[in-house]
Amino acid sequence: MTKTILIAALFHETHSFVEQGTFLSDFSIRRGAELLARRGDASTIDGFLEVADEEEWTVIPVNDYHAAPAGPVDHAVFVQFTNELLTALRQSLASGPLDGIWLSLHGAHVTTQSVDVEGDLLRMIRAVPGAENLPIFGVFDLHANFTELMSEGANCLVAYRENPHTDSRDMAVLSARLLARSLAEGVLPRMYTRNAPVMWAPPGTGTADRPMKDLEALARQIEGEGNGIWIANVIGGYSFSDVPSAGVAFSVATTGSTEDAMDALDRLERLAIDLRELGQPPEWDLDEAVLEIKSKSNVGGPYLIVEPSDNIGGGAPGDDTAVLRAFLRHGITNAAVAIADAEAVAALADAQPGEKVKLTIGGKGSALGAGPLEVEGIFLRRSDGKYVLEDRNSHIVASRGVNIDMGPSAVIEVAGVTILLSSDRMAPADLGQLRSQGIIPETLKAVGIKAAVQHRRAYDKIMRGSYTVSTPGPCTSKITTLPYKRLRPNVFPFDA
Repeated sequence: MTKTILIAALFHETHSFVEQGTFLSDFSIRRGAELLARRGDASTIDGFLEVADEEEWTVIPVNDYHAAPAGPVDHAVFVQFTNELLTALRQSLASGPLDGIWLSLHGAHVTTQSVDVEGDLLRMIRAVPGAENLPIFGVFDLHANFTELMSEGANCLVAYRENPHTDSRDMAVLSARLLARSLAEGVLPRMYTRNAPVMWAPPGTGTADRPMKDLEALARQIEGEGNGIWIANVIGGYSFSDVPSAGVAFSVATTGSTEDAMDALDRLERLAIDLRELGQPPEWDLDEAVLEIKSKSNVGGPYLIVEPSDNIGGGAPGDDTAVLRAFLRHGITNAAVAIADAEAVAALADAQPGEKVKLTIGGKGSALGAGPLEVEGIFLRRSDGKYVLEDRNSHIVASRGVNIDMGPSAVIEVAGVTILLSSDRMAPADLGQLRSQGIIPETLKAVGIKAAVQHRRAYDKIMRGSYTVSTPGPCTSKITTLPYKRLRPNVFPFDA
């Protein structure tokens, strides 16, 4: 008999320490058949639909809300989302058999009234009569802040295993296949979770490096041992959400014994504690890094100046001028930076290619950064800011798909530095961002990167070297300097 599965998606990574809030107008919203139209776009929903087609499931698509990382979300957005979802759930339960629910989540979503959005969502679903024992499966981001409430509400949530998140669609496929297994076998796994007393800033959560590499290897070992464990999740956490659960966590979905599940969580937690110092990679002084690049050859691909403090994928404004200032200060030419500044783009609306321009750019999004910079340069070109990801496994494909829009954009050159100005923030997770604007990264000596880890999939294959630098900003790696109010006690590095 054909199974009927209801699906929905809610995706936001919430930074508690930035000025910019997140409102309904910031969300990209799809409803109903628009979710089914995501087939082929490489998103997590596309991954689920692949399995749904294989299993010949009847899919009830409800809604898909996504917004770029930023400050706390207006709680009214969550109310609207849940009203739509719960209404569809009640109608589906009333109209015929509903066999399961599949969700695509982030896991670090905070609103103005909730510090555990995903947990609250699952609790509300379970409270609907008839949904108490429905299979609830799904996929979520490795940078979630996982909670007991999430574990209690779901049967099996599968985390991405890679950072950069090259496997988001693959993990969606896996989660849907585990749902198919549950339906075929007539068994429901249950989840257990453990919040370790450890927190790492995003640069410490790359899965090609220790400690995450070690933890993921242990998780795969645990899955291979059997004991009824269907999935073992390593959750790097999101250090910029001021919530009790922030930081490293682990969860398992199992049909085995509680003892075996607890043993698996014990092993993972012990390893995280043992390797906790490795989650704090060193960072360069900005001027020292730029001077070292200046001494290098001009051929063979770019050197990267990676600026985690203005990490767009972590919720920063993406408009800080510190790296641009350093390039100009030290006479670095044949370089490029991208800065999100809608006002600067608008100021160039009438500029002609080759025209000399004078304007103020960047530095508007955070009082912690280097501030606005007045520049004189040459206007090169403008565009609508739309492009298609070159890499269908890009870090940002999970919720966005392959069609990207960074809003009206302009390119100027200042003293040998090419500056891409975009109206909307866009993480540097794909080379198509620069190439679509006429900037060829392979030919550059230096590129400023506003990221922590997510750029590596795109840029590691073309770079000559990389320097992660310490600069002031809202996504600072010096997390002990942030004003947490809700974080649980005795967490490294706060209580080292």
